[in-house]
Amino acid sequence: MKLERVERLNLGLSAGVVAASFALATPHFATSLAVGAALEAVNFGTLYRGAQRFFGGEIAGAGPWVALFGLRFVLLGAGIFLIMGAGADPVALVIGLSVAMPAVLIDAWLNRPALIAPETLPALAPDDERWDSFSVWRASEVDAVEDSGNDEEGGVER
Repeated sequence: MKLERVERLNLGLSAGVVAASFALATPHFATSLAVGAALEAVNFGTLYRGAQRFFGGEIAGAGPWVALFGLRFVLLGAGIFLIMGAGADPVALVIGLSVAMPAVLIDAWLNRPALIAPETLPALAPDDERWDSFSVWRASEVDAVEDSGNDEEGGVER
């Protein structure tokens, strides 16, 4: 099984947090954090692969996706219940379960789209109707409607 970039980043951050907790906290806290991080890594991996299948068209319709999401959520809850029943530290468990959030944010930041140069943006009047369909992510596709070349009405020749 090949791990995606965000999953590898998540595992790296989890390992770093667990190592820091072993160095700075009690062994019970560190072990609870490690168990939470492991549970979170499995949960995050299944969520990621499920989302890829859903958006890739392998899962037809929202019904199976919601059913799998619910099943995954129930299994996660059961795992947390069992771990808490075994005497895990609740704060450490929550920290371990939360490591995916910084990993996702860091991965999104590292892989953000390139900045758009202002000269590539359309020079449209503020009341131009094309702003309704404008998206920064598709700035180069905005020229669907040709300007008439009339500068008095806010149009700009290109």
